[in-house]
Formats: sequence, structure tokens, C-alpha cells
Amino acid sequence: MSALLGTPVPTAAADLTLRRGAARVLLGNWRGGSTVPSRGLYPHQWSWDSAFIAIGLRHLSVRRAQRELETLLAAQWADGRVPHIVFNPAVPLDAYFPSPDFWRSSRAGAAAGAPAAIETSGIVQPPVHALAAWLVHTADPETSRARGFLERLRPRLAAWHDYLTGPRDLGGGGLAAMVHPWEPGMDNSPAWDAPLARVEPVAPGSYRRADLDHGQSAERPTDLDYGRYVRLAADYRDRGYRDAGYREAAPSAFAVEDPCVNALLIASEHALARVTAQTGGDPAPHEERAARLTKALVRRLWSPEHGMFLSRDLVDDRLIPERSAAGLVPLLVPGLPAEVVAALLSTAKGGGFRLGELPMAASYDLSGPAFDASRYWRGPAWFNINWLLERGLRVQGAYREADGLRDAMLDIAGACGFAEYVDPYTAQARGTRDFGWTAALTLDLLAARRAATPAPRAAGRDSDAPAGSGARERTSVRL
Repeated sequence: MSALLGTPVPTAAADLTLRRGAARVLLGNWRGGSTVPSRGLYPHQWSWDSAFIAIGLRHLSVRRAQRELETLLAAQWADGRVPHIVFNPAVPLDAYFPSPDFWRSSRAGAAAGAPAAIETSGIVQPPVHALAAWLVHTADPETSRARGFLERLRPRLAAWHDYLTGPRDLGGGGLAAMVHPWEPGMDNSPAWDAPLARVEPVAPGSYRRADLDHGQSAERPTDLDYGRYVRLAADYRDRGYRDAGYREAAPSAFAVEDPCVNALLIASEHALARVTAQTGGDPAPHEERAARLTKALVRRLWSPEHGMFLSRDLVDDRLIPERSAAGLVPLLVPGLPAEVVAALLSTAKGGGFRLGELPMAASYDLSGPAFDASRYWRGPAWFNINWLLERGLRVQGAYREADGLRDAMLDIAGACGFAEYVDPYTAQARGTRDFGWTAALTLDLLAARRAATPAPRAAGRDSDAPAGSGARERTSVRL
């Protein structure tokens, strides 16, 4: 399916068709100030979706990409948290659950600094935002500087990172903790099965799942899991969304340190250092925090036995022995010990994920006891996670593997109708179609492939002349 797997490189015409298809999705999902992940299933603004979408939108409209992040960060709470949903008041309450009347952010979150005029959820999602802001800036630095884009976002991004490394360091080991399965982004990952088993679900008839109006039940979380999600969210809400004393107040709480979340925090700290330098500040504190986080990540979440990073359950202070793709995302982190990088690459290519053999990496170990090729985060391959892996492979110098994964993702994206996720074996579409981050990251990968392709040699050109920017792409990281 990819160049790595031995198929022909797509033509320029095919890439143009794919670009137009991706642009059509993003234009159709645009709502004036932000982009919905999908027009039916997810009719509001989601936090890490918007970060990924901005990364792709910068190839269509830098101003719109800037607006995407500005709209999201306008809903930031005073304590620094960036909520995982910003609700559109024009959308009917029954279009999505949990809806604004469940979260009650402006009232229940008032003590934590929730906005009074914007309704949001009270939980968070992985911190991709500083990385996205930096990439949007680099797409058109002149427009960025003229609008004061980085100057306005930098203090909000710094407050966001301060929140994650301060109040959310629930384990005291220097890493950010997540208090709900929706926060790490991989909602129903098998890694959460054991922590969730402690949680008493709410009564099935006490809420209505709007997600099943738009997706097949066999591809969505189970009713049992959903009942536990609702219980955790309601308990957190009823405590005023307070993080202080969280574990002590809720002995059956969900509290985990996730490797994907913390790897993205490290990558975003490095990006925030660049943002800070660009706006005339001192980048050193951010680079120093990135270094501390990297050491903490290896110390607390690395498992030599499993050959990858694992999540830590903070309630009983142990690593969770489930191998999800979250444990490979730290390939993004520069400065990892050489033996850790070697083991991660070996695990990615091994029987659990078969990177380079299958079209895209699965979200969960293919040989794991809970693997399901169709059900949400329990096995299907996701475009955002594979985009992060492609980027991580480049950070670690694995350019051939990165090229192969990039080309495979581009082959799949158009063929699956820009699906939310796909079967890892067959690449058959799963979930909803015309999905925002799938389309956006397709645009980003297309731009990268175009930049990496040497320009045709002009007539009479010296054959020993440098190949141009395409040659540099294979020896540098796209930051």
C-alpha cells in the first residue's frame, strides 16, 4: 500500500485529488470560528481535535488555522485547564451527550475559574496545542507576527502547561495525570479496563447515548463502560472539578499517568520554548521542564519487559500491563536513552503492531487478549496516532519507516472516505466518515511529501548540483 510495501508512488494528479477531498471535509466541517470533528457524531469543538485540525488547516488558510486555536483557548479556565469540549450554544442539547446541562461548567466549575459566558466540559485532553501553534506560525511567520498570534497565545499555553505539571501531578512524580478515560484521548483502551473496574456505573436508564444515533454499537464503547464514564464525570463535577485531594476523596477514582499525554506535553514544551524565544522571552525554563519531564517519563512509565512505555495506575501505584499505541508515541521525545529508542522501534515493528508490514499501526497490541479490530480504541488504527508515530520516527532518524507510514496513510485516507479510524488489517473504514483530523493530517502529510520530492531537473542542469529542499526533509525533524 505504501512505497515501503513496494507499491508505486502516487502521481501528482492523485495527490491533487486527495488534497481537494481533504479540503472539502474541512470546509464542510467549519462552523465560523472552529471545526467540528464530524457533522453528526461530534457537533461541537474538541480540544485535541482542534490542535490536529489547525496543523492541517495551515496548508489551506493560516488565518483559519489561527482562529481554530484562538477559539479553543478563549474557553480556557482561570486555573489553566483547556476543556476537552467547547459547546456550540446553537446545537440542540439532545444532539450530543454529555451535553452542557450535564457538565454545568459555568456553575460547577466557577471556583476553578470556568468561563461564565462559555459552556464547556470540565475535563481535558492531550496537550498538542503548543506544537500546533508553532507549526501554524511557521506556515506564515509574517501573518503570524502581524496579528500578534504567538504573543496572544503564549501566556495561555504556558498556563495550560503549568496546570498539567502543577495541580495535575497527582502522583507527585513529575508527570501529568488524567482523571477520566476521555482525557488521554483513547477513551475505551484496554489499558483502562482494570482502573474502570473499580467504578460503579450509573443506572442505564439515567441517560441517553446520542453517539449510537450515528455509529454502530459494535464499533463504540459498551454500555457498561459508558455508565462508568458518566459516573466519573458526574463525581468530578459534583466536587467542583477540584484536583486537590482527588485520590483521597474518591478511593475508586480513575487516576492514571499516560505515556501519550506526557510525550505530547514534552513535545509541546519544546515547541513552547520556540514560541517563547520568538516572542522575546527566555526559552530555557521550557527546555528545562521538557528535560525533567523526559526523565520522569522514563523513570515512571518505561517497561523494559514490555519494550515500551505503559500507563501507571496511581490508585495502586503500578504499571498497567496493557500494550497500547500510547506507549509508542514517546518516539516523539528527543533525548531518550538509546536503548529505549531501540526497544521502541523493535516493538513497533514486532508482532504486536507490525509497523511497516500492516498499513497503519493498531491502537492496541494485535496479540493482546482484549484486541478488537472494529471497536473504537481497542484495536482500530487511528490517523492522529499514526501521524504522531510518523513524526516520532523522523525524530529518531528512522526516515525510511516514516516515509512508508506516511505513504500508507495517504493511500488509506481517500480510499476510506477520511474515516474516523480503520481496521488495522484491511484498512476498511470504521466509525464516522469525513472526520476532521483525518482530513487535516492528510493535508499535512501531503505537504510533507511534496516538500520531500526533488524538483524535476531543469534542462542543462549540472547533474552534481544539490537536489534542493527535498533532500533536507530526510535529515531534519519538521518542528
